[in-house]
Amino acid sequence: MLFETVRKALLVGLGVQEKAKEFIDELIKSGELSEAQGAKIMKEWMGKAEESSKGLNKTLSEFVSKTLEKTNIPTRDEIDKLSRKIHALSVRVKKLEGGTTEE
Repeated sequence: MLFETVRKALLVGLGVQEKAKEFIDELIKSGELSEAQGAKIMKEWMGKAEESSKGLNKTLSEFVSKTLEKTNIPTRDEIDKLSRKIHALSVRVKKLEGGTTEE
């Protein structure tokens, strides 16, 4: 559900970007804006849209992190650390049993 909401928001953002460009192009064609003014407005708008996107990414990352933390799902690093410990313990057990230490 979250994925679908984010996908829709991004698609709306792309649609808004296209509409803004069309609007500015119309203003340029009608002589209400110069090409330089239109380019400046689009550049400013794109900068603000990028800032907004970064904010959304940060918010989503924090949301996902908090959700994973609450559900107590182990991270990749935690799983890797446990795998290394299990391997080390297996080697020690084999060595204590008199077996080979190679795997």
